[in-house]
Amino acid sequence: MKILITGGAGSLGSNIVEHYLPQGHEILVIDNFTTSSRAVFPESIDGLSVVEGSVTDTKLMERHFANFKPSHVIHSAASYKDPRNWREDAETNIIGTINVVEAALRHNVRRIVNFQTALCYGRPMTVPIPINHPEQPFTSYGISKTAGEQFLALSGLPYVSLRLANVTGPRLAIGPIPTFYSRLKDGKSCFASETVRDFLDMSDFLSLLDLVMAEDACTGTFNVSTGEGKSIENVFNEVVKYLGLKLDRPVEVRPVGDDDVPSVVLDPSETTKAFGWQAKIDFEDTIKRMLQWYDQHGINQIYSHLSSSK
Repeated sequence: MKILITGGAGSLGSNIVEHYLPQGHEILVIDNFTTSSRAVFPESIDGLSVVEGSVTDTKLMERHFANFKPSHVIHSAASYKDPRNWREDAETNIIGTINVVEAALRHNVRRIVNFQTALCYGRPMTVPIPINHPEQPFTSYGISKTAGEQFLALSGLPYVSLRLANVTGPRLAIGPIPTFYSRLKDGKSCFASETVRDFLDMSDFLSLLDLVMAEDACTGTFNVSTGEGKSIENVFNEVVKYLGLKLDRPVEVRPVGDDDVPSVVLDPSETTKAFGWQAKIDFEDTIKRMLQWYDQHGINQIYSHLSSSK
């Protein structure tokens, strides 16, 4: 395969590069390095090209699609860093997605895989959230990502849009796991929101991606998760246990903020039916594997799409 990956230097994208490059596939990464680093990739490595640029740059996207001629596209680029910057979110997540889709149409891409946020469901009416749950996003990130997904669905391209749980793996720099690890290591206080999320190990995610990228695979929109919810307090307790800490009191649990969702747990049953896939790594091992990576490699800047955690 010739795989073009937008946002390829982020946690998901870079793990995908490391997964597919040793298999002999040719890869082109396009990333503006807003929430990632060029240092993720060596200066020269066979089969990999890295371009600094944004999916919002129509001419850049057209030039590199035309030159590289990808057979497959993985659209991982997204804006989420500042929940108040509606314009940046719209430009990247909507216009950027349109640029990717239109270039893929012009250059006869055989399959495009899009990564979607579970925030597309807004505050769900049922949990776990089925794939046919109404889309009702209420954040800038969720609204703009949902619009991008809908334009992809209009395109007629063979596409798969994966609505993702909290995927944990190398270079993860968002959410409670790196936050708790970093603060507890520094002896700082923490609090946990009164929320529930599902956490998926990177190896389970990549095993599904292999199935999704196959030529004869199903197309459409699918939830990607373990289907099992865990509280943010559960995450905190796993980090405390891993670090071998003895705390004087339980972590402070704060009410859910106005810009947050109490429970986001995705139902992966339709994904299992379509691909014969299900997650294998349990919650405790998922968190442990992530923390072991931080022990070895450290943590870069931590981001969040929630204004209340700024």
